[in-house]
Amino acid sequence: MESRVAHVRAEVERLCRTLGPGALLPGERELAEKCAVSRSTVRLALADLTSRRVVERRHGAGTYARRTAPAHPLDVVSFHDDMARRGLRPDTRVLRSDEIPADEELAAGLAVEPGDPVVRIARLRLADDEPMAREVLHVPAAVAPGLRGSDLDGGASWYELLELRYGRRVAEGTQTVEPVLALDDDAALLEVPSGSPAWRFVRTSRDETGDVVERVDALVRADRYLVELPITRPRGRGY
Repeated sequence: MESRVAHVRAEVERLCRTLGPGALLPGERELAEKCAVSRSTVRLALADLTSRRVVERRHGAGTYARRTAPAHPLDVVSFHDDMARRGLRPDTRVLRSDEIPADEELAAGLAVEPGDPVVRIARLRLADDEPMAREVLHVPAAVAPGLRGSDLDGGASWYELLELRYGRRVAEGTQTVEPVLALDDDAALLEVPSGSPAWRFVRTSRDETGDVVERVDALVRADRYLVELPITRPRGRGY
């Protein structure tokens, strides 16, 4: 049995290399016929390849050669620029856009007074037409007067708009990252099963004058994002 499973694994891995990342692979029946094995053997091979992150099985859609997850360095870079520099085509769909009064927590994060107007824009971020993150952007209305969700629809870069229209360039910020689960509506938006692992990024950014210009709360697919952390070894210390 193991030799037959290994044979199917080798064939699927060959197809992944030949067809390229993101390609739809043959179905179980076709693989079984091609490799002269049973469909149960194919399922075992695919389960193993899924656990090894070689393929991705999407319910009702088939099996795909897994795309390499882009590493996400914790630096000041927009999603748009991050995806573009990795050779992926960034896109954005605005889910909701409105103006709200800042509650105490949001006011503290944005360095404004409670009750001050804040622009809130919820967006679905995509790369090569595949959902990557659900993101909620909060911007003090005084920082970006007249900002609307439609300004950020499609492939528009928020940081570029902020600099060109409002004369503010993001210079620094703080960001927290925690592992969470994508549930219910968020899972549906990200096209993953409810309960799938995800990253939650919460970022506060400042411009070159020190003013807070944004607070972003993002839920990111863990299977499509790697978190990249620079490390250094302190001088004079051993392990």
